[in-house]
Amino acid sequence: MASEGVAADSVSRNAAFAVVTRLSTAAITAFVALFLGRQLGPQVYGYFALAVSIGAVSTFLADVGITSATPRFLAERRHDRAAVTAVLGDAMRLKAFAAIPVSALLFALAGPITDVFDTPGAEWALRGISIAVLAQGFFLFVLATFEALGRISFNLRVVGIESLVEGSSIVVLVLLGAGATGAAFGRAIGYTVGLGIALGYVWRVIGRPRPGAGEISGLRVREILAYSGALLIVDGLFRAFAQIDVLLIGLILGGGRAIGLFDLPMQLAWFLHYPAGAVSTAVAPRLARGPGSEPAIETFKDAMRWITALQGIFLAPVIVWAEPIMTTLLGPKYKESGDVLQALAPFVLVSGPALLASLAVNYLGSARRRVPLAVAALGVNAVWDVIFLPKWGIVAGAIGTDLAYAVWVPGHLLILRDQLNLPLRPVALDFVRAALAAGVACLPLLALGADPGLAVLVLGCGLACLVYAVALRLMGGLSAADIDRMREIAGRRIAWVNPR
Repeated sequence: MASEGVAADSVSRNAAFAVVTRLSTAAITAFVALFLGRQLGPQVYGYFALAVSIGAVSTFLADVGITSATPRFLAERRHDRAAVTAVLGDAMRLKAFAAIPVSALLFALAGPITDVFDTPGAEWALRGISIAVLAQGFFLFVLATFEALGRISFNLRVVGIESLVEGSSIVVLVLLGAGATGAAFGRAIGYTVGLGIALGYVWRVIGRPRPGAGEISGLRVREILAYSGALLIVDGLFRAFAQIDVLLIGLILGGGRAIGLFDLPMQLAWFLHYPAGAVSTAVAPRLARGPGSEPAIETFKDAMRWITALQGIFLAPVIVWAEPIMTTLLGPKYKESGDVLQALAPFVLVSGPALLASLAVNYLGSARRRVPLAVAALGVNAVWDVIFLPKWGIVAGAIGTDLAYAVWVPGHLLILRDQLNLPLRPVALDFVRAALAAGVACLPLLALGADPGLAVLVLGCGLACLVYAVALRLMGGLSAADIDRMREIAGRRIAWVNPR
């Protein structure tokens, strides 16, 4: 007989906690990025960014697809606590077998790796990141576990503490003069502390993971490995795709300065899809098929529409005021970064829907169909960068990212059309409406001039958001029912201290 399950919160409650979790960590991450950009300057910040990029690519080897694959099996068994702990035990043991050797090897080879990029100043930063790779991998595994089980409220506590420890450690070490190395080891400290707290919550809320209990979960280790294998390829290719611009900029343009000028606007563009990512982590697990449960298709459609509308709200400031945004945040040394941010406008629009679509395909058990898309996206980005980085500089990297997502997003939507009978015409219309509404929102910013002061910058961005919302409403991108639903969710009181 199955044991009691792990009680899941509602989609709206999980979405609310996910939004707060992501926004809180994003705020700290953004502060740290701005601090490092100003304190270290483009050259030294570039050393840190290169180390982080190399660590991100190494993460897929340290994970072997386990973090992406396991949530599907947990979501399918969330009504049986014993089965959940059995799956967790096997998955964590597999992850340890891969993660420890990879992190040790990255630490040992840090010198030769940074020599390839002609950035010896990044050597000890990469060693710090190698430690972070190990701790961060298990930390993200635990967060994915709570997302799959519908208990995102615990992630708010864990992520909040980790972010504070990481941010304060980085600031202290950098102010003491440790430079890029201090930033990297501060990151390692934060994830190590966060992992300890996260594992404590797993033991308390779910139970002690039990490896070797496949007879309870009804899942054999080789089944986890089989699904992880497909996701290993996808994750590896996607991580390479996500970091290919930084790596090729380092190889082709050389040194740390170009990397620093490119990476910070890229970080800002990623930051803008954090709220969409929060909604995605709450909605996607509801697509997993299990005993007596079918995918929540209507919830998914609503989420896709809302996320597309949300991403469009950022477009007008990014298109019109990219340069003053970067120089206001980071100083005149980052004037060239404005061109990168402006070129990333298409990516800003599609990055939120891309995350929801990617997670949805994973939970539907169709990860293998993502492999050709990952190959195509990486290939498009890499070929474009190799050809145009020498001619156009770092802006070419941003355009390469846009082109890659022009392959990535439609490909995932086609998979979802097959899996969920998802009509694509309404999705396409939502993108068109968001783009047109953003075009209308550009008009007041153009009227205010190309070089606003801080006060005009802030007020103008607020005005653009208002104009965008009105234009989108008039175009039919948001209905009265949507607005009422958003008000309902926003008005709910959340039991922060004692989540049920």
